[in-house]
Amino acid sequence: MRALRLPALALVGTVLPTCRTAAPTFAPDPASVVYVTTGSTASLRGLSAVDERVVWVRGSDATCLRTIDGGVTWSRLTVPGAAGLDFRDVEALDAERAWLMSAGPGDASRIYATTDGGRTFELQFTNPHPAGFLDGIAFWDELAGLAYGDPVDGRFYVIRTENGGRTWERVAAEGMPPALPGEAGFAASGTGLRVLGENHAWFCTGGGGTARVFRTRDRGATWSVAATPLAARESSAGGFSLAFRDETNGVLVGGDYTQPERASDHYAVTRDGGVTWTVPARSAPSGYRSCVAFAPGGPSSPLLALGRAGGDVSGDGGASWRRFTDEGFYVFDFAGGMAWAAGADGRVARIAGND
Repeated sequence: MRALRLPALALVGTVLPTCRTAAPTFAPDPASVVYVTTGSTASLRGLSAVDERVVWVRGSDATCLRTIDGGVTWSRLTVPGAAGLDFRDVEALDAERAWLMSAGPGDASRIYATTDGGRTFELQFTNPHPAGFLDGIAFWDELAGLAYGDPVDGRFYVIRTENGGRTWERVAAEGMPPALPGEAGFAASGTGLRVLGENHAWFCTGGGGTARVFRTRDRGATWSVAATPLAARESSAGGFSLAFRDETNGVLVGGDYTQPERASDHYAVTRDGGVTWTVPARSAPSGYRSCVAFAPGGPSSPLLALGRAGGDVSGDGGASWRRFTDEGFYVFDFAGGMAWAAGADGRVARIAGND
């Protein structure tokens, strides 16, 4: 769901920021949410906003949508050989170039790329492990990227590319801490994996009794892990989405998607790059949230968190939150002074900042 601008000759880009440009005073209210018509009824969980006019959206039943006119019209793109796949993440560079990732057991987890606006797609990766299940992808620059998925042989399945996705190699077992029994990732919005700067990355987990966050400082070659306060006693509960403002300050949201209004054990912050996680004393998002991101704008930039039961905004780095909508969404991405959001039944909306 992150967008990236690149030279015309490359398929991938410089850095994949979570958000584009938004004013630090981004302060939405219920009237800020304006739906657009997509013509789809799919469950939409992957979104990448290049700018206010160019948006790529992905979802169930191999749904691939793109607008280049700010949502006035949408094109439905066909990926050959992908019928029935569930696309859960998308990384767009511009109106012509993007990757999309499908999630599912075994070879249903794949990575495709297009360089011509979706007229053709190249299959870049197919998961070879029957127990494998991809959860998200992200890139640092035009060559280096990661994809992560549920544990295979007792360790999370993390693959790296150094050539823009043409080839992928799994991280060595000695570089990945063992997974807990029942621990897994969530392919809920593609934002359970984040990259930052030149070398840092994090991904979050759940379902293993304790929600944890894995972190790397060497582009995914080696990983460390930390427990968080989020509850993960059920397979439906844990950490679903991360956001980092810089290499030190980050937030983690989640909860239990079967209890979307429950507002406890679902939020934490870090001030040391993910080594430790704590619960702020003041307030938290008002329920389960599947996507969180900082709006660009510097140290005072606000945070937005959305989930199937509503959305919240924070203007103080996540110390306190204000619920601004009861509308449900799975994923969003900032573009200009606004955000694009997507959810169930083909719903896509613009969220204005009212700055």
